[in-house]
Amino acid sequence: MAQGQFRPSHAMILAAGLGKRMRPLTATTPKPLIEVNGKALIDHGFDRLAEVGVKTCVVNVHYLADLVEVHVKRRADMEVLVSDERAQLLETGGGIMKALPLLGNDPFFQLNADTAYWIEGVKPNLEHMIEAWDSERMDALLLLAETVNAVGYSGRGDFEMARDGSLSRRLERRVTPFAYAGAAILHPRLFENAPEGSFSMNVLFDRAIEAGRLFGVQMEGIWLHVGTPEAIHAAEHAVRESAA
Repeated sequence: MAQGQFRPSHAMILAAGLGKRMRPLTATTPKPLIEVNGKALIDHGFDRLAEVGVKTCVVNVHYLADLVEVHVKRRADMEVLVSDERAQLLETGGGIMKALPLLGNDPFFQLNADTAYWIEGVKPNLEHMIEAWDSERMDALLLLAETVNAVGYSGRGDFEMARDGSLSRRLERRVTPFAYAGAAILHPRLFENAPEGSFSMNVLFDRAIEAGRLFGVQMEGIWLHVGTPEAIHAAEHAVRESAA
């Protein structure tokens, strides 16, 4: 398939996590439903997906699952399917693996409900990803944010990005300018021979790096990393400043 021509119709939003760093807010509210700028975090993700024409979105649930399920079923602009992890939390990789039968055979968007939140630049970042996607070369394409411009992020970055967009891991004790912003396009073949049960997507990202098939695209705009209650205020301030 030629680069830039494929537009995913399916997506998955990961919404099953426990949200420990967001306590005490998550004692009664699952992290995806915590409001930032008057809207639940997961709805910011839904809105981004709707803008680029996604028709079906799978959401996995575990912690306070009933609240998440009732909330997401209210979406009227796309079909929402629930992948039930009430019995066992499967982490990022296991959660997507369980949901694969609902996602079809084509590449799909995947968003983290809690970290895929940003102030857009000139063009929507998911459109940048669609343009950069190349099924022949890639098994996964990650949206990367420049850490120097990010709000609420204090880590050392995640990946080094070569000029052709291919990714490698940040070396231990090193700092890299790019952090994974919680949005990706994933090809189902990435999950071939994946572990069973609960596992992290980092296992598959590392495999893709070894095969030369993990790529990144640099985000436009400002990444808002809402990981703690304090970060909510920082994110809301950044949005107000950008609109001024």
